[in-house]
Amino acid sequence: MIDLWLKEDLEEIFSKNIVAVFIDEHTDAEFILDILNKTFNVHRANSEIEELHVKYLIEKEQPTATKHVIYTNLVKDDLKYIREYCEVNGCLDIRHLENYIKGKVHKALNLNINMPKDELITAAKVSIGKDLSYWMDLCHKGASEIFDLEKELLPFIHDPALFTKKYDEQLLTTFYQKVNELLGQEYIKKPAQTLADEIVAKMFDGLACDDCDSILESVYVHWLNSKEHEGSFEKYLTNYLSKNSNANVLDSNNDIWNINVNHPFKLIDEQWLKAIGQDINNKALIPNHLARITQRDQSKQAQSVNITFWADVKVLLEFDDKDIGYLSTREECIEFYTKYFYKLDTAIRNLYTEFLNTPEILAPYQDYYKHLVDVFFDKWFKYLEGYQENQTGILQRIINENSQKIAIIVGDGVAYELACEVSKKVSDNFKFTNDIIMADLPSLTVNNMSRIYMANGMVDKVQKKRETYLTKQNPSSDIDYVLLDDVNNEALSGQYLICTYKDIDDMGDKLNNKALKFFPQAVETFTNKITTLLNSGYQKVFLITDHGFVLTGMLSEADKITPTLNGQNHVAERYIRTVDKQQSLDSYVEIEKQYEEFNYNYFSKTMNPFKTPSVYGFAHGGAAPQELITPYFCWERTAETGGSLNAKFTNKADLKNVSGELYLLKIKADDSEDNIFEMERKVYLVKFCDSKPIGKSDVFTLKRGETTTKEFTFDGNNEIEVQLLDALTKEQLDKAVVKKNNDRDLGGLF
Repeated sequence: MIDLWLKEDLEEIFSKNIVAVFIDEHTDAEFILDILNKTFNVHRANSEIEELHVKYLIEKEQPTATKHVIYTNLVKDDLKYIREYCEVNGCLDIRHLENYIKGKVHKALNLNINMPKDELITAAKVSIGKDLSYWMDLCHKGASEIFDLEKELLPFIHDPALFTKKYDEQLLTTFYQKVNELLGQEYIKKPAQTLADEIVAKMFDGLACDDCDSILESVYVHWLNSKEHEGSFEKYLTNYLSKNSNANVLDSNNDIWNINVNHPFKLIDEQWLKAIGQDINNKALIPNHLARITQRDQSKQAQSVNITFWADVKVLLEFDDKDIGYLSTREECIEFYTKYFYKLDTAIRNLYTEFLNTPEILAPYQDYYKHLVDVFFDKWFKYLEGYQENQTGILQRIINENSQKIAIIVGDGVAYELACEVSKKVSDNFKFTNDIIMADLPSLTVNNMSRIYMANGMVDKVQKKRETYLTKQNPSSDIDYVLLDDVNNEALSGQYLICTYKDIDDMGDKLNNKALKFFPQAVETFTNKITTLLNSGYQKVFLITDHGFVLTGMLSEADKITPTLNGQNHVAERYIRTVDKQQSLDSYVEIEKQYEEFNYNYFSKTMNPFKTPSVYGFAHGGAAPQELITPYFCWERTAETGGSLNAKFTNKADLKNVSGELYLLKIKADDSEDNIFEMERKVYLVKFCDSKPIGKSDVFTLKRGETTTKEFTFDGNNEIEVQLLDALTKEQLDKAVVKKNNDRDLGGLF
């Protein structure tokens, strides 16, 4: 604020002259010169020689519009060569800066400020860039408000070395004194980094015993929300924990609940998890724990340090299994799973990801989850008899039911709960339809992928052959096949695009539980690619999969099932195949189904695996709802930002037999009276050869009822497909095939 006051006083002199003398007898206002020099041409004149030199420089430049400030520590009566400027132009004579400040504050606020000289000058330095509210606080609250510690502490602890360059020695001393007062200790001169460490230690100590100073807690909150200062927090936290690993503030012998709910200490959260795990089957105690869990789950500070697993614990503990008892049909079980139970699968997957290497934490939550699974499975398998899949030929049904340009993502091992995670992340700007497909048994990739692609019910182990089958079934439809990772912003030429993504199943089969940490990345891939497809001209995007999966988590040998089998057989983790009917497996689900030399399939009614040489954790092939209930999700563009004015190629017949190197496209915009409010539409053309883009036109405008012509060359190609797309939405309005006739040359048909 003092910078504005001084500028205002100098501008009053400059209103009549271009030279002003600023007398600062005690040099208290020298700190302001650097700021004044940004607006005016500042000269120093503290001796006769300097006075003469300044006078020479100024008068040499005249006439000029530059405003000159002559700063001097000499009293007015001692001036020689610049005394004339004082007498003729006027001068700003500040003999006592503290009195100047007091006068300005009283004039502006009609308040008296009573502070010692040094503190008042310090306050003036800090006031630069601030408004009158700063001085009002000083008048009412005193010197404690010179530095706003809530604002100054964060940049200080983030980078003490840089902060010390911000203020002069006097200001830094005052700041350090205020910081030590806040810490409740005597001021001793010490390195800035040492003081910063003490501030953070005091902050963390306070959070650890729920007795944090309000200013330090405010700094902590802002620290975790700050992009500018985020890099330093982890360093300080790691340093604090290394020094305090055995300190009382984090000792497990203390009351672990007597701590600030917004604390940053994951080890405290782990102690909470252990304590809650011990009470997990005591329904009387759970409500008390849920209150604390809800607070912690909602803590933005906890989320900022990546402590997000409380939401999953909350899902487990809040789940009410009493409604399972009312389920009386398979359809009701399916509905219950897709509305409620799948959330438990997501929660336990997240907890496995976080704590699989910490069994002492995870065990009670896994046991609780498996208890809920057993309760639900009792109903699920009770009504599984007569189970019918509807997976066979699903791609053909989607093609038959959709005439627009669409994309279908065929995932491998995308469980329903995982697909729901994707649906939460895709923008609400698209219309979303949530449905399911019931997978075939056994829920294996070769079997179920064949079902998806091949409506004849045959099984083919080769993906390329499945695609060939689908293509042959649709000779009049253009179908493109790509890996999902290869999808980009440019739509392919085909009306239908089938994208395959096998990462989830591949990682699960190879890495088992270790694959869990990669699943969030897969969710992001689905989300981004779905959005890309919808924004690149596909009207709808479907997400389907061959099967889901179960996570068996931590297993003991007693958990693994060792059945007694007769005859030739094959035992996998989630299913058994046998040649002969097994009398000893009455307690399992039996499906009579031929595959190679086998005639019967058997499935456990639990989540426990059959004992095999494989590594356990991630599995599929069984008859659990997690494996059989798969997503049939669809996102659709609805609110188009383009126009609704239709257009089409009018010379398609001629384009099929073109002589010469040039071909002409005739595009007519709709002139129907139904479209009287759509007068024009911006479009562009994309050319393809062998389904690969070979070029596109600039954007041009079609006007209602008018025909537009565009001429191109074949550029060495014999057959080209041209698509007419909306410039904004990339919606395909029409397409035409252009064929070059190399047998004759009539000089052009147009």
